[in-house]
Amino acid sequence: MDGANWRAVADIAPLDGQRRHVAALAARYLVLSMREDTWNSLAVHAGDAVVGHVMWGVDEDGSHWIGGMVIDGPEQGKGLGRALLRTLTAWLAAQEGCWAIRLAYHPDNVVAARLYESLGFVPTGAADGEEIIAELAPAPR
Repeated sequence: MDGANWRAVADIAPLDGQRRHVAALAARYLVLSMREDTWNSLAVHAGDAVVGHVMWGVDEDGSHWIGGMVIDGPEQGKGLGRALLRTLTAWLAAQEGCWAIRLAYHPDNVVAARLYESLGFVPTGAADGEEIIAELAPAPR
C-alpha cells in the first residue's frame, strides 16, 4: 500500500447486506494494519482503479492468514474476489515457512463460504469467536 492509494482504499465499502460480516468501510482495516504488527494491507486493483482491500499476516505458529477482504459493492460479481484470493494464496504459499493459509468467516456468510470452499479452503473445526476457521494447505514445494 503506498501513499497514493490509501485514500481510495479507505473508501471501499461492501454492499449494505454484507456489513454484518465485514467492516462498513475498508478504513477500519487500514487502521488495524497501521496500529497492530499482525496485519499488512494491500489494495486490490482492476486496471488503474482501486476496487478492494485485503490484509494478510503470519500467526505465531507460522500459519499465514487472510483477513479484511472487501470488494467495493459496485465491483462485486465480476470475479475480482476469486482472482484476488487465487493471486494472494499463491503468493502466500510461496513465502518461506508457509505451511497453511487460513481465514475466518461468519457461518451466515454463505456467499463467502462457497467461494472459499471452491478454492480449496476446508473448515478446520476451530472457531474464532463466532467465525469458522478454514484452511488451505499449500502445495508441497
